[in-house]
Amino acid sequence: MPTIEPRPPGPSPTAGAGPPPPTVVGLRREAEILTVALRTGCHTVLEGPPGTGKSTLLRQIAAASGRGVQFVEGNAELTPARLIGHHDPALVLDGGYTPQAWTDGPLVFAMRAGELLYLEELNRIPEETLNVLITAMAEREIAIPRVGRVQAAGGFVLVATMNPFDAVGTARVSQSIADRMCRIAIGYLPADQEREVVLSQTGVDGPLVAIAVSIARGSRDHAAVRTGSSVRGAIDMVRLADGLAANRRAEPVASHDRAAPPDRAAPLDRAPPDRELLLDAAVAAMSGRIRVHEDQAHSAEEVITELLDAALTMSDDDRAATASRPAA
Repeated sequence: MPTIEPRPPGPSPTAGAGPPPPTVVGLRREAEILTVALRTGCHTVLEGPPGTGKSTLLRQIAAASGRGVQFVEGNAELTPARLIGHHDPALVLDGGYTPQAWTDGPLVFAMRAGELLYLEELNRIPEETLNVLITAMAEREIAIPRVGRVQAAGGFVLVATMNPFDAVGTARVSQSIADRMCRIAIGYLPADQEREVVLSQTGVDGPLVAIAVSIARGSRDHAAVRTGSSVRGAIDMVRLADGLAANRRAEPVASHDRAAPPDRAAPLDRAPPDRELLLDAAVAAMSGRIRVHEDQAHSAEEVITELLDAALTMSDDDRAATASRPAA
């Protein structure tokens, strides 16, 4: 079988100490480990619940390294052909199985170019498709019928993200795949860092952020809830509540460091939050993210209402202390 030579590799990924890892809220240790893993050629999987910053961390590190990334969205429809590549039927009929009739898939393209192959939702990909990766990771080459043997250029690394096995739609990754990858576990951030994330994404600070984070964190260990909201729910709640306040010609419910638009009144730091407005925002932002146990009489809306009322009855100090408790 003919051999397809890889493209000339760039600088060795292991040369030198490399640049420091980028700053990611609450994930300094994980960022350092992942940066070194990619630089030294270790295939790696980031495992953690949704909304814990796995994709954000990877994208920032890849951008900081200046390396190309081939992105693959993992799902049950991902076939080996979509990952490896395919022959164009029209060109095959016209001239046979020539190199011109072949189109690289993301795996082969990343191998030739010495880029990162990023597989999102690894444990949602069919096992048949995942098995294609074994030789690519272990031997740094892959044999393609009617094409030849493709060797990986320097710098090729596979990195993946996945949710815990018990998440809906996930399956166990085979030991043959797991044995060829490093694993970095990423959990929910502490409350103060989640509030920092919400602030960085919304530009909003003050009581609203603390309330939204308190609800999101409370949903994770509520007795009636199987899956709670990530910090994404808190981010959307803050955006919705802030926008609803402007839309209803109400005073904003949070203090802002940013300047208010000219058609809005200046924010009041001590303005009491509007419960109806907050409930509308919280239900819209989090009810679809919360999964209630099937044997529970509670609905997601009832859980959110309960958590909101609890947050509103707390003082700012009590709310912060409650939100700071580790999530279950």
